[in-house]
Amino acid sequence: MRSLCNAGKRLWTGVLDLLFPPKCPFCARLLEQPGSMLCEDCQRTLPWLEGRGGERDVQFVSLCVSPLAYRGLVRESIHRFKFSGRQWYAKVYGQLVAQCIRDRLEGRYDLVTWVPVSAKRRRKRGYDQAFLLARAAVACLGTAPTATLRKIRNNPAQSGLRSASARRANVMGAYEVSDPEKVRDKRVLLLDDVVTTGETLSECARMLRTAGAADVVCAALARAGGGTRCENGDIKPEKSP
Repeated sequence: MRSLCNAGKRLWTGVLDLLFPPKCPFCARLLEQPGSMLCEDCQRTLPWLEGRGGERDVQFVSLCVSPLAYRGLVRESIHRFKFSGRQWYAKVYGQLVAQCIRDRLEGRYDLVTWVPVSAKRRRKRGYDQAFLLARAAVACLGTAPTATLRKIRNNPAQSGLRSASARRANVMGAYEVSDPEKVRDKRVLLLDDVVTTGETLSECARMLRTAGAADVVCAALARAGGGTRCENGDIKPEKSP
C-alpha cells in the first residue's frame, strides 16, 4: 500500500511539473535539471557565505548562522516569499538552511523552533513564513518544529525602521514563551527567514533564556551584509575580526 501511495505521489508530482514547470526561486528561470533546487547560474553566483562571513553577533545567542547574504536576487526572492504568496519557496529555502545547520550547528540543539508572526499578520498574509521555513528545514533534518513562542503584540514591521535602537524598542515585549516546560534546560535552535540587526532574534532568545533554556543558537536563510563580490561573481567572506 505504501509503495502505491509513493508511486501516486510521484505521478502527481510529474503531472504538476508538466503543468507548472519548476522554476528557480531566486531568478525565476525554468529549471532544466530534474530535481534541481536552483538554476546553475544561481548556484554559482548567489552571495553564498562561508566561515565568519555567515555569522551574525546576536545578543543572548551563542551562534547565529546563514548560508546567504540578504541582497540582490536573494532579497527579491524573500520578498516574494513573504509578500507575494510564493509559499513553495520554503521547500528550497529549508534545504539550504538545513545544510547550513548540519555544517555549523550539528549537535548544538535539542529542539527547533521559529520566530512567529502575530495572529493579525498571519490572517492577513495567510501563512507564517518562518514556520514554513522551519517545517521544511527540520523535515530535512529528520525532526519536527516545536512551537515555543507567541507574538503578543502586533508591532510595526522591523523593515520600516532603520536604527538598531528603534528596532530594539519595537520588539521589546512583543513575544512570550507559550509553555516554559518545553524549553527548560533545553538547547534551542531558533529559525527565521532574515537577520538584519538581530534585534528580533535577540528578543526571542532573551525570552527563551528567561524561561529556562540552557542555550540558544540561531539560523536564518539570509543575513544583512556579509561577504563581498569578487570579479568572477563569487563571494569573498568577511575577514574574522
